[in-house]
Amino acid sequence: MKRLVLSFTMIVFMAFILNAQVSTSDKAAPQNQPVDKQKMEQERLAKEKAQQEQAAAQANNPNAPIITFAKMEHDYGTIEQNADGNCEFKFTNEGKEPLILSNVRSSCGCTVPTWPRQPILPGQSDVIQVKYDTKRVGLISKTITVYSNAKEAQVTLKIKGNILAGPQEKMPEKPVDNSSSPVNK
Repeated sequence: MKRLVLSFTMIVFMAFILNAQVSTSDKAAPQNQPVDKQKMEQERLAKEKAQQEQAAAQANNPNAPIITFAKMEHDYGTIEQNADGNCEFKFTNEGKEPLILSNVRSSCGCTVPTWPRQPILPGQSDVIQVKYDTKRVGLISKTITVYSNAKEAQVTLKIKGNILAGPQEKMPEKPVDNSSSPVNK
């Protein structure tokens, strides 16, 4: 009987110690969060600095890729609401090294760019496709920023135009006969 009581007491004591250790580690976690945010911010700043240094090195590289666009701006003109909002920006790598587009960003969520993910070899061409959401009525003036390993590491493209409200759809109406009177029972 003494062994049973002693064993039970040891199990309870061990459970208490393990629970105390888990509780202590749970309390320590929130203190690490500010350190994690600081670390993330430092990593982001280091990455930006590295990108700037790489861009400066590319600008001095005589063999660096050179990105040349057929047009820098697309004018939709005046179009109706819900019309086709697609356009393309054709570009060519006129440098001596492969061109890599690292990112293409639009100034607004209503403009969605699609770009080639594979390297563009010297002398080759490709396109960046842009889709604008023409459900929105009014003037368009948006930018698309292209980030690459070219001598000019950041290029800004533009789209513009005017979207007019489309014709309003009418609900069908049932013809009403006003000549008859209601029947009362």
